[in-house]
Amino acid sequence: MAYDEVLAERVRERLPTAAAKHMFGGVAFLTNGNLTVGVLGDDFLVRLGPEAADDALGRPGVTQFDGPGRPMRGWVVVAGDQLDDPDLDRWIAAASGFVATLPPK
Repeated sequence: MAYDEVLAERVRERLPTAAAKHMFGGVAFLTNGNLTVGVLGDDFLVRLGPEAADDALGRPGVTQFDGPGRPMRGWVVVAGDQLDDPDLDRWIAAASGFVATLPPK
């Protein structure tokens, strides 16, 4: 599956020190070895942790991430058409804040 290169570049600009890795048919951005966000097709994968992800599911264009074979609690997918620059910045900040609480891999 191809992924939105423009969205991926927007993410790279905001996370210049993150490592990019092809995963799930898209591109993932890792901070200290932990997946933080990713671009899957035209959509945006965001790692928030269980509570914040449950809260985010009520927002327009946000769905549960169904990982390889099972739903992954703590992760959401945001529809690409819901990602103007301020929204993208907020999602990245939320994911980065959560991932900062995790031990490096």
